[in-house]
Amino acid sequence: MQLKREFIQQVETIIANAKEKAIRSVDTERVLMYWQIGKIIFEEEQQGKERAGYGEFLIKSLAIELEPQFGNGFSYRQLNLFRQFYRTFPIVNALRSQFSWTHYRTIIRIDNQDKREFYIAETEKNNWTARQLERQVNSQLFERLLMSNDVKEVLAVAREEKLPSDAKEIIKDPMILEFLGLKREAAYYEKDLESAIITHLQDFLLEMGNGFSFVSRQKRIHLEGDEFFIDLVFYNRLLQCFVIIEIKTSKLTHEDIGQLQMYVNYYNRFEKEDFENPTIGILLCADKNDAVVKITLPENNKTIIASKYQLYLPTEQQLLNEVKKEIEKLNNEDDKTLISGG
Repeated sequence: MQLKREFIQQVETIIANAKEKAIRSVDTERVLMYWQIGKIIFEEEQQGKERAGYGEFLIKSLAIELEPQFGNGFSYRQLNLFRQFYRTFPIVNALRSQFSWTHYRTIIRIDNQDKREFYIAETEKNNWTARQLERQVNSQLFERLLMSNDVKEVLAVAREEKLPSDAKEIIKDPMILEFLGLKREAAYYEKDLESAIITHLQDFLLEMGNGFSFVSRQKRIHLEGDEFFIDLVFYNRLLQCFVIIEIKTSKLTHEDIGQLQMYVNYYNRFEKEDFENPTIGILLCADKNDAVVKITLPENNKTIIASKYQLYLPTEQQLLNEVKKEIEKLNNEDDKTLISGG
């Protein structure tokens, strides 16, 4: 006599679910414990705030007492984090049950409140793991989105207070593709980069942003006997449209833009349903001249986007330099408007 496989799977599922709940419960209790420790440290510190160096003395002394008993999880550095945790989240009801301590450890290190709120909203909405959250913070996601939007717009989309009305509200420039594992000093063909993206599709979708799903690779289209192949096709449920990606491992040219425009036109005329929005085309390129892109496309263009890719995580200084460039561009455009009397 043999047990049914279906019966065994039911029991296995119960055990797996119970283990998962137990781990989650333990982590929730741990987060609450750290918050409570941070609270009493902060309150005790406030009582002696008039004494110079009391806060430093308090945490160092507490670490000397706790670390020998409970290990390095209660070191001076960790106790400082607990205090910072409470200061960042002074109301216990504001804690999210789905966030682990590793989530919070990343979040409390973010100084800017708008930036912190953005990552909290995105983590909650997208159910990011602690590793995914850390990766998004390290890749400067917030700053990259700010390059083409203001803080209110970025936060509104993150909190789902509004749906994105423009592709630029969710598509980043640059895109950070360090997860592909490609060496930046090497030369690559488009097909190499495309293959790496397919291999790491889940990470690429995370980098692409909210609402993306994969549709096709090397999509073949026929135009009166001529064949063309579109590198990658996605669909975005928030924007309700197809999103075509063409990969260029060299500097972008106006011919590349023309080719992508043809693919976008094809999808709009033969693939798009009446209820769907116009197709968006993204040129994922190693380098670009923004002036060439701007002059090649119509002034009211909202469907073709050129986005640089980087095969490594940017430094904070690199992002600051990019932000400065964007500010200078806006200032130059304002100056031209004033000169022309617009």
